[in-house]
This record gives sequence, structure tokens and C-alpha cells, in this order.
Amino acid sequence: MAVASKTNPSQPRHARDVAHWDLETDVAIVGFGGAGGCAAIEAADAGAQVTIFELASASGGSTAMSSAEIYMGGNGGTRVQKASGFEDSTEDMFQFMMACAGPQADEAKIRNYCERSAEHFDWLVSIGVPFKDSFLDERAIMCLTDDGLLYTGNEKAYPFNTVAKPCPRGHNLYVEGDHGGPLFMKIVTENVEKRDNIEVHYEARALTLIVDDSDEVVGLVVRENQQELNVRARGGVILCAGGFVMNREMVAKHAPKLTRGTEAIGNPGDTGSGIQMGISVGGAAINMHEGFISLPFYPPASMTYGIAINDKGQRFINEDVYHGRLGDFVLRQQSDRIYLILTVEQYADYETASYLGAPVAGTGETVEELEEELGLRRGSLVHTLATYNEDCLAGEDTQYHKSAKWLQPLEAPLVALDLTPGRGAFVPHFTLGGLDTLPTGEVVNEQRDVIPGLYAAGRTACGVVRRAEGYASGMSVGDATFSGRLAGQQAAARRQG
Repeated sequence: MAVASKTNPSQPRHARDVAHWDLETDVAIVGFGGAGGCAAIEAADAGAQVTIFELASASGGSTAMSSAEIYMGGNGGTRVQKASGFEDSTEDMFQFMMACAGPQADEAKIRNYCERSAEHFDWLVSIGVPFKDSFLDERAIMCLTDDGLLYTGNEKAYPFNTVAKPCPRGHNLYVEGDHGGPLFMKIVTENVEKRDNIEVHYEARALTLIVDDSDEVVGLVVRENQQELNVRARGGVILCAGGFVMNREMVAKHAPKLTRGTEAIGNPGDTGSGIQMGISVGGAAINMHEGFISLPFYPPASMTYGIAINDKGQRFINEDVYHGRLGDFVLRQQSDRIYLILTVEQYADYETASYLGAPVAGTGETVEELEEELGLRRGSLVHTLATYNEDCLAGEDTQYHKSAKWLQPLEAPLVALDLTPGRGAFVPHFTLGGLDTLPTGEVVNEQRDVIPGLYAAGRTACGVVRRAEGYASGMSVGDATFSGRLAGQQAAARRQG
């Protein structure tokens, strides 16, 4: 007697094998984080009947776990940018984000994001997301004040400052402390709950897609209350199920460099099931080898005055970069050790203000003493510091173009922190690969033909963010909420068509 195969995301169910539709809706959404919530609101406001299936017992996803800075600008500037004295060009934003994504950039997707970014800000405000018209002029990973704007990436750092005029685009919710994510999802959830044409099923796990004989996605199989339910979706299915950072087998297979990270950033549902569902019906998965990986070496901002070196005693980056760029460059080093060299004054309140957690690897009353303690080749650190200090005094980093603002001679006594991944430092990471989509959210195959009835948003899709070396805080939530909105609009329109 043949045993029925277990329902799994890599094997779609055929509509001809569905004897009964347990539920019917216009738009079925998998996942109730930032992407899924915004998709539901837009689809519902376009007149569609929407059903969200969330495997957890409450909304939130990875968005609720984040600081929820939202990367927005262009079009002359958002209300907050203008009020803070910044005029932001769409072309500057576009050129910056293209440089961030590098050779993997999706030009059409980035162009659409930048051109509609100010409108996205207005939409968020319209659903009740609050932003204070003020600017935090500090080097920070997150905004712990209630200020509404800050620099959150590499905008002012070389080489990005040669590509586009720097402008702050990290929009922080009007709340003190690291509470932006919970507040954002509270507002989105309230918007979902007040729309009569949205139904939410919690503790409902999406198992696989349902396709008809023409390979069109017509529904979804979910498990709820220990039963499998066949859900018919007249307009289509939107996958907002997160990335795959919690699936360590997928990470090792697709993005092995992320295995050097120490802390997976995401929610327990980030298992890659949404991506697997998309692949199972012909969707192309792209950029799967890439991810965000960081060494959050600031705050305190004084750490930026230090220099990062490898075990040859050589610098390899301008240290005024965003922490994700440093993390990515560290992984590139053919080196057994990575250190951050600081003066005692620059070390300052590192132990109380830092998230890094990197241990002290050595100290020295002289450069030679520190060099010996770190096991570096004699003269290597002496030479590096002599060159660096000479540049500091001249006001120009001739090797790596660190901003003159952060050039300060490194004079003994000195401290070295061990930045080597796996030796104590906090190295957070998450995935950046996912299903290939059009700018409007339709999932496409390897030939970039649309998979009818299937959409993806957030980290289930490969969005505007492609590489750690060009990441800026706020790009994930910005992309997730924006891509969710567009996918919701498209699915609702298809149902009407």
C-alpha cells in the first residue's frame, strides 16, 4: 500500500486533486509582518477580500523585532527631511542605492522605489505612522531619541560620497528607545483589524501552493487546528513569509559566508518556506549567496577614530563606514585575526556603550609592545601607524579616504579589540536572497516570465537590498512595506480583471 507523501513547500498541490475548497478569498497572504500587513491594507482598500495566514499567535514578524527605521527620500525630500533642512534629489538617492547594490542591482526596482519613496512616506503617515520633524546629528546604529531622521548608511563615506550627494534618509518613528518595530506593527495591525474585508488566521502554517493545469497559482494549503485546509485565492497568493536565516541547512547551502555570523536576526518563521514554495512552481530564486553581516563597532562614535587591521598589520577599509560594510569586508580578509586599534581615550566608554562585545586582544605602552603582543610581524603595525598618523596630520587619508572628520593620530598607549568573527564579537546576520520579482511584486521564472497568480514581498522576495557592503539601516523595512503595498495592489487588480 502506497503511503501518501507529506505536504511540503517544495511540492505544489494540483487543483484537480482538491476535492473541496475549505476557504475562498480574493487575495491570500502568507505572513503578517510589515510586508504582509501593508499588502493586506492595500489589497483591501482596492476592494479585495483578503485573508492573512500567520504561523505565530500574533502579528509582527521580523519587522516587530527591528528598530523600524524606514529608508525614504528623493522627490525633493520627505516632510521630515525638508523640516530638518535637507533637500533630497531622487537622482542622488537612485545613484546611491544603485552603488549600494553593485552589480546585483535591479535598476527598475530601485528606480521605482526612489521615485515613489516620498509618496510611500505620505502613505505611512496616512495610516497613522508618526514621525517627528527633527534630525539626530550623531553617528549611531539606531536612534534612541524620538528624532525622526538620521544617517543610517554609507552616504557620507567613500566611495559613496563620490557618487551622490549625501543625505540622511533613515526615518525613525516618533518614539524614544529601540521601540520602533513594535509601534510600527501595532499601527499596521490596527489598520488591518478595522477593515472588514480582511480576515486574519493566526497559528495557521502555510504548507504549499495550489496550481491548476496551466500552472497558474490558484490557492494555498494551510494547516490550522491540526487540519489541512485548501484555500482558493481568486486574485492570487502573496508570499510574505520572511527569509531563510533560521534554516541553517539553507544558509550553509546557499550563503555559507553567513555561517561565520554569531546571531541570526529574524523570527522563528524565517525558514525559507516561502522561497521554497515559489521555487516549486517555477519561480527563480536569486542573490541567495548574499546576506547582511555586521560588526557593530559603534557606538561610541569615538571608535571611528580607530583603525581596522588584519593579521598582516594592514588596514583594509575606511573606518567611517556603516557597520555592515565593515562586517562584509572583514569576511573578505585572508586573515586569521582582525583587530581594531584605538588609543585609550578613544576606547573611552566602549565597555558600557557598545553592542560589539569584542574582547581586548592586547594593549601596549608603545606601538612595538602592542605589535608583539598581537603576534604581528615586527615593524608591520609600526609602518601602518606611521603612514596613518602622517595622513591624519595632513588631514587626508591617502590610502582609504576616511573622512577628515574622523582622522585623529593614534598615539600610545594603545588598545586592540579582537574583531575576528567567532572570538567573542557580536556578528548579527540575515539573508538577502529570495524570489525574483517585477517591481510590482509578480514572481517571475528564470526567463523572467510571470508566474500567474503568485506575488512576493519583504525578504521572501529579492528586493532593492542586495549586499551587506552597501546596506543602510531602514532599507529592509522600507523595501518590505513598499513591496508589500505594490504586491497587494497587483493581486487585487488581477482579481478584478
